[in-house]
Amino acid sequence: MLETHAVSLIYRNGEGVTYAVNKVNVAVKHGEFLGLVGPSGSGKSSLLYLMSGLKDANEGDVTFEGNSYQAMRNGKLIDLRRTRYGFIFQQHFLINYLTVFENIMVGALEQSEAARKRARALIGELGLEARSNRLPWQLSIGQRQRVAIARALINEPAIVFADEPTASLDQTTGHQVVDLLAQYRGHGSIVFVTHDPEMLTQADRVIRMRDGEIVGEEKRNGKG
Repeated sequence: MLETHAVSLIYRNGEGVTYAVNKVNVAVKHGEFLGLVGPSGSGKSSLLYLMSGLKDANEGDVTFEGNSYQAMRNGKLIDLRRTRYGFIFQQHFLINYLTVFENIMVGALEQSEAARKRARALIGELGLEARSNRLPWQLSIGQRQRVAIARALINEPAIVFADEPTASLDQTTGHQVVDLLAQYRGHGSIVFVTHDPEMLTQADRVIRMRDGEIVGEEKRNGKG
């Protein structure tokens, strides 16, 4: 479904060169929950940015359904991210003057009745019914992250990219967020970056990174 081919992300500082990601090969299968884990500076978030097209590779390439990122003009890659991918970050990036429902609808490709129905369904699935008309500042941190998840899922993306979405949450709330995301597995794929292996108990496969390279891989749940 999605593959990286000896992909690298390089930062140059004067005459020095640092590989944030160093010639990494990864394949994400349809419906898979893939975890990327490692300490700060290991390259896990940089790899997610390359996989999702948020950053351009200095070396190698990424393909989605056989289509090369390098061969795409920038507009096509932007359209791919907008229509086929969903994103969740450590910060929720909600719009403070919009309600829960309105923040979810911001992510919709069309402001249609079908999208509104989907938003209402997600609000119900995520236990936010009583808060659909509240503003972000009226929500707990965990509730805000649930809204961010709903916004990422509104278009039923092929892949959800989650970069440290539980980093600012306590363990209990963090596991609740992971449980909610895991329910989407099968409908689409999840690529989940974290420094905390405890957050990956539901992953089908976990890749460990250090110094921009893959140093280990573990299959779980009989999958991967």
